[in-house]
Amino acid sequence: MSDHLHDAGKRFLSLLSRHSGLVMDTYLAGTAEVTPDNAKAVDKLVQNGILKRSEPNEPLRLARPVRQLLEDALKDERNRQVDANVGSALATLKTLAGHYKEALHLHDYPAADVHLQELQEQVFGLKESLRYSTRSLWSRINNEFGYVGTIEAKIRENRLAQDQVIELLASLELFRFDELAELAGDARELRRLLVVGLQHTLVDCTQEMAVVQSRLLALLGRFREIQGRTRLLKGFLLHCEQHPDYKVGPHLERVQVPSLFNQADALLATASVDVTQGDEEHTLLQLVSQIRRPEREAADARLAHGEAFELGQVADYTLSDDGLKQDVDRFYCAAIDRAEPLSALQYLQQQSLGWPEEAWLYQVIGAFDSLPKEQQDCFALDPTLQDHPVFSGNKYIEDVRVALR
Repeated sequence: MSDHLHDAGKRFLSLLSRHSGLVMDTYLAGTAEVTPDNAKAVDKLVQNGILKRSEPNEPLRLARPVRQLLEDALKDERNRQVDANVGSALATLKTLAGHYKEALHLHDYPAADVHLQELQEQVFGLKESLRYSTRSLWSRINNEFGYVGTIEAKIRENRLAQDQVIELLASLELFRFDELAELAGDARELRRLLVVGLQHTLVDCTQEMAVVQSRLLALLGRFREIQGRTRLLKGFLLHCEQHPDYKVGPHLERVQVPSLFNQADALLATASVDVTQGDEEHTLLQLVSQIRRPEREAADARLAHGEAFELGQVADYTLSDDGLKQDVDRFYCAAIDRAEPLSALQYLQQQSLGWPEEAWLYQVIGAFDSLPKEQQDCFALDPTLQDHPVFSGNKYIEDVRVALR
């Protein structure tokens, strides 16, 4: 690994040495001037990440790490004003924009070009700094978590990355594009730099931060799950060390099997009875024929032992009306008087009648069926149906609404 890095470093430094003139020209001018003579050298520098474009239509500039290297090596204080702090960088941009507008107002075009070049460099540096911060977070996710050996260390690295995401998002909230647009005014170059370019970069970084944050949360949940299982396993091993005679009992004999051991799926899937299936009619009849009531079994046992019995006179009985029919008649009279359908259960509750709901609904339906045909045509009987929760295809009447046609 070290030999590979050594060779890559030598090639990188050799490339800077061979094209040092082009690199310094780009550093001093701010942008690289592509000519037919240096086209191949520019392509080499672009392929190795020394020259970059922040946007497809913008000119080539030095990559931020290379520019920082030259700034530190040359002690160039003029170009070392870009700060990682977004608030400080925005203040610098506003100051340079004010200088540029003042120079234009005074018709000092050479000074305006100098301020515009510095402003372009500052904007480019700020955009590269934001993109570099985003790339470093992805690098932390892909590399740092793999270098540490324990779950606790991975969780700490994850927390550090989340804190960095939160800080970067808080710094992105400092951008006020309404203020920048007001500062740019009608200057086209200022609007392109301060509004259009920065807004595109901000949108890209914000979307990237959202993906990074979701990835970090998913990894943190995974680490927590592994940590919990590891602690459970360590606790079990410690318990076995402290109790050498401990033996795990048969879990099948327990009423509630622990979820750790109950990992198998159910052998039988859930099912429901379908009495409308004609192919299973014979099987259902056989099952029903095997159901025996206790009193019927006792009667069969008495018959089997030959016990004597005699037929007696059946006692007379009559069905007592108890006012149920009269209440149903009054219900139909109330339905005639109303201009809208009348619910049987609502009428039962409003009149505080003491009849069971099922018997009341039966009597309402029976009274309708007992009417002559010409009288039935005068009423509309609308039952409210409900599906049976067990027997699919079956319905039961929940309520009845009666209205006059």
